[in-house]
Amino acid sequence: MPRNTSAQLGFPRFHGAVRNLIILSTAIYLLLLLAMSFVQAPYVQKLFDWTVLSPEHIKQGWVWQFLTYGFIHFGPLEFLFAMLAIYFLGSAVEDRIGSRRFYELFLMSLVGAGIVGFLLSFSKVIAQGGAAGSGPAANAILMVFFLLYRDAPIMLFPIPIPIPVKWIVIFTAAVQGAYLLLSHFSLFFTVQLLGMGMGYVWYRAFSRRSITGFVEDQAASMRNAYYRWKRERAKKKFQVYMRKHNQDPKQYFDEYGNFRPPDEKDKGGPSGWVN
Repeated sequence: MPRNTSAQLGFPRFHGAVRNLIILSTAIYLLLLLAMSFVQAPYVQKLFDWTVLSPEHIKQGWVWQFLTYGFIHFGPLEFLFAMLAIYFLGSAVEDRIGSRRFYELFLMSLVGAGIVGFLLSFSKVIAQGGAAGSGPAANAILMVFFLLYRDAPIMLFPIPIPIPVKWIVIFTAAVQGAYLLLSHFSLFFTVQLLGMGMGYVWYRAFSRRSITGFVEDQAASMRNAYYRWKRERAKKKFQVYMRKHNQDPKQYFDEYGNFRPPDEKDKGGPSGWVN
């Protein structure tokens, strides 16, 4: 995918996948606020147990948490910053890659960061505790924005100076890396940083084709490999059979493993030999 060296960041249109994801996240956040205000605490805690990413619950088969944790927010500032990042940066990214691939980027970053974080939790040192929030997706969008618009300036409130996006990426990674160390490698900040990695992986692997196309290509490749294996297996069985009958298999197969057609005199019928 060709890259631009700059991008205009004003107030982008509120449309497409960005609008739908922000509306969905906001609706879920408001419902959680209402639940915490009017529902008894044990039921609210059970709701969080079902939706927040927890390695212990994943081991019990609660795999839906790889996705649901990305729509659960606790602090209002955390929610606000995540939505602002998705709105301002995500709109520019969606304009370049389209709504379908933007959905793929958003969901892959959440699920991928959650899966890797879960695997790291087996170390009993890294990625401990729980995780919630769309921070991994916001970080993935930031990384893809940087890869698409390398020299784009970003205005950070309240600093009235345009800052190149690469410094925003470095600053974000440094701050979250510091929090990761201060939190003793908690799962929350682990998946935050993994989100940037997922954005890079998505850009390198899927920016030129969708994940669906990639899966279809891999399935076709595996199917062709299976058919080749079956042909090789059948050829070896035939070679063993020919050796048992004291005949040379090279009379029937060329150096590439293809079946040799018989001589002209051995063609059976007017239609000729078909290989």
